[in-house]
Amino acid sequence: MHDLRILDVDYLGEYTLKIKFSDGVVKIVDLKPYLTGEVFGELLDKEKFIQYGLTRVTIEWANGADLAPEFLYEIGTAA
Repeated sequence: MHDLRILDVDYLGEYTLKIKFSDGVVKIVDLKPYLTGEVFGELLDKEKFIQYGLTRVTIEWANGADLAPEFLYEIGTAA
């Protein structure tokens, strides 16, 4: 299998993202349970949560937080 990448992401509200992966699968990912600790806890502030962009591989937030596409794929549910 080729390396999994994120091609597109939409914010659906309430810390939930709709993510399109490089294998064509689209998943809904609820990140709220994972927003803990020093770096990710900051993202509970919705203004900070929506400050994300796509890198070549995954989503990265303005504060430097990012998650592996494989992890997002695993925790997501089919859209």
